Amino acid sequence: MRTHIEFLSEAFPPYESEEEQINPGRYGKRLADFLADGLKNHNFQVTSVSPEDWGWMVELENTEFPLWVGCGNYEEYANGFLCFIEPSKPTIRKWFKKIKTTDAVERLASAIESILEQSNEISNIRWWSETETRT
Repeated sequence: MRTHIEFLSEAFPPYESEEEQINPGRYGKRLADFLADGLKNHNFQVTSVSPEDWGWMVELENTEFPLWVGCGNYEEYANGFLCFIEPSKPTIRKWFKKIKTTDAVERLASAIESILEQSNEISNIRWWSETETRT
């Protein structure tokens, strides 16, 4: 399942006050806002863009289970970024039933890929799964 996407870009520098909202050295609000706007054009309802310790969360309306995208700088590269989709597993449990997440996650992954590929300021796009070792 495609859940983690990394890429390079100079288009998403940190806001000056961003470090006050998340951990020092972490940023990604410009990227989160960019994705939130793009996802609206792919028929996703964005409910919030909020700070977390590790970066920014783009929450999406989804009645079956929580669905969101995490965004942040990726320290592997000077101008690297990483986005990840949650849930990252093909099924989740809610109460006593199993819920298949694959279709919703894949639809979201395709939308993210399309948004990133349409920008001429983004390069070296690479998908990997949560369980894959990054090489």
